[in-house]
Amino acid sequence: MSILNLKNILIADAITCGGVFAIGLFAAGPVGALLGLPANVVAIGGWICLAAALLMIVAARQAIPNTGLVRLIVLGNLGWVAASLAVVATFAGQMTGLGIVVVVAQALGVLGFAILEGKGAAAPRSVVV
Repeated sequence: MSILNLKNILIADAITCGGVFAIGLFAAGPVGALLGLPANVVAIGGWICLAAALLMIVAARQAIPNTGLVRLIVLGNLGWVAASLAVVATFAGQMTGLGIVVVVAQALGVLGFAILEGKGAAAPRSVVV
């Protein structure tokens, strides 16, 4: 994987995190109601995503993204996947069908980012355009 591809993946991941942050900040109540989740769970997820997005932007802005930082991002994404599945396990009784589908689908999307970023972290550390 080229450094440019890794940077683009990090930027796409940061953008999605920014969207989740915006939802958590501005629409936690309505989104929580739509998904059948407490608003504070949606809000906390948003704040976690803000921190993750900032790390992703830092890594993407580096000439060659720091391997350790990218691995930390991968680990964070895997933690997010586990937490998402824990949310479904904990709140399944009160979640809407849409809520379960959305939480599982976004967990799979985040897993996809983690896999791609992991491959990027494992790639040779040279600038290939």
